Amino acid sequence: MPTPPDTSKTLKLERYNNYLRKIHSTKLITASSKLLFRATLLIALILILFFTINYPPLSDTPHHVPPHHRLHHHSLLSTSLFSAGGGAAWEKQVRLSSTPRRTNGFSVLVTGAAGFVGSHCSLALKKRGDGVLGLDNFNNYYDPSLKRARQNLLSKHQVFIVEGDLNDGPLLSKLFDVVPFTHVLHLAAQAGVRYAMQNPQSYISSNIAGFVNLLEVAKAANPQPSIVWASSSSVYGLNTENPFSERDRTDQPASLYAATKKAGEEIAHTYNHIYGLSLTGLRFFTVYGPWGRPDMAYFFFTKDILQGKSIDIYKTHDQKEVARDFTYIDDVVKGCLGALDTAEKSTGSGGKKKGAAQLRVYNLGNTSPVPVGRLVSILEGLLSTKAKKHVITMPRNGDVPFTHANVTLAFKDFGYKPTTDLSTGLRKFVKWYISYYGIQSKTRKESQATGES
Repeated sequence: MPTPPDTSKTLKLERYNNYLRKIHSTKLITASSKLLFRATLLIALILILFFTINYPPLSDTPHHVPPHHRLHHHSLLSTSLFSAGGGAAWEKQVRLSSTPRRTNGFSVLVTGAAGFVGSHCSLALKKRGDGVLGLDNFNNYYDPSLKRARQNLLSKHQVFIVEGDLNDGPLLSKLFDVVPFTHVLHLAAQAGVRYAMQNPQSYISSNIAGFVNLLEVAKAANPQPSIVWASSSSVYGLNTENPFSERDRTDQPASLYAATKKAGEEIAHTYNHIYGLSLTGLRFFTVYGPWGRPDMAYFFFTKDILQGKSIDIYKTHDQKEVARDFTYIDDVVKGCLGALDTAEKSTGSGGKKKGAAQLRVYNLGNTSPVPVGRLVSILEGLLSTKAKKHVITMPRNGDVPFTHANVTLAFKDFGYKPTTDLSTGLRKFVKWYISYYGIQSKTRKESQATGES
């Protein structure tokens, strides 16, 4: 009887093939699942990006802040996409504005260039042949149309202002990629002592986070720029020494604004120590003059006196007159340029320190405190109008009763010497104010009325 065929090998082979098919199916299912997961994740990210750009949050400020006090902020993402991706024409404008015309001229990034001090400094730098590029976010802390008017003035002198925010890292990095800045004049900040009680977060965002973001980009630059930045006389806070000297204590701020400026000085020390950035802080004392800030007393006093409204004149709690070391804008500009001219080069490269770097802080004041009542009297004379005065006790809102600058150190290091007294400075301001707002002075009206009769 014939032997039946041996099928054991065939069965083994078939089982082995089935096994391989199962493994292959499992791998295929696993791979498909991973692919589907990744595709879903990618679609979700795209949707999130789409809604972030096209549907920003309804409010980026606390709900308790009144609408007229909320600052306007651009979406940081959209600002980067618009400004940093401006193309060849945009880069050409940036380079042209930043290129110095004089031999060994500076290439300066001026933050807050559409602001009061920033616009004056930008114009002075450009006029002497330095390259100047401005950066400003044009927020509405005060009337943005005044900032736009300053921008137009600078544009006539070939100073280009990039519209963007200090906290927009990609935009700042793009600017430093396009231009090898030799210097940064950092004047952008959330200003005002009293407003900090209404919108404190704006001070943290601009004066601390924005400053750190700028320093982060500057430290990584190659070459690193020298940085001159605006601190404030407010850092002296409750200091009782007189006049205020850079050697006096500054650890008792009387307002959040002052605290953020003091924090800036400590942050500057840190970046100087770790990264070799050359940093000079300037403590401004009540700067005033043409193109000034509408939130300053001399500015809104002028407006209210002309409109026949009463003005509040503060007395201290012990019934003394409040006094300020009013400093005319031209003197402050000279101080800023002097600080830039004597700023040493940073010692770091690409974020690594290679040696000790310069770290300085100076008072820029007028050295002559004037009672606010005297300020009002001068304005009354210049406007030929009697003010309706309302004398009240100073509220506890962070303001200090008295400021007086000792500028010996600034004079010694770069020849800073204020030359404009308050009467002269206010005369120049009032002349600008009447021209800018198209106001016919009372004196002129009276003379015209006399001529017509």
